[in-house]
Amino acid sequence: MKVTARATRSGDWWSVEVPEIPGLFTQARRLDQIPGMVRDAAQMLGHSDVDVTVVADLPEAQMAAVQEAKRRRQELRDVEAAAAKANRQAVAALRGSGLTVRDAAAVLGVSPQRISALDQPA
Repeated sequence: MKVTARATRSGDWWSVEVPEIPGLFTQARRLDQIPGMVRDAAQMLGHSDVDVTVVADLPEAQMAAVQEAKRRRQELRDVEAAAAKANRQAVAALRGSGLTVRDAAAVLGVSPQRISALDQPA
């Protein structure tokens, strides 16, 4: 059974409610403790094999900051993937034209070891 544990900060604790299981309320000091707490409480209420997704209810400004950070991390992963592809293509072109590993490294501004790694099939 898949459930969502809604966690709301209450002082030094997270107050947790699970809408899918009426009457399931618990507390935890840290978000990473919530899945275990919910599974234990669910078992006491007769529910086994519970898959818990934790959702932290945060103030709007904090949620906006979190979403912006996640968006930026995804952008970074996308740019890194594009850079890796461009590096592989550049190495293939340089090596394909007959340049040595050391010459390709000098042209691309990386180590010869990196050229050798990029020259391998993906």
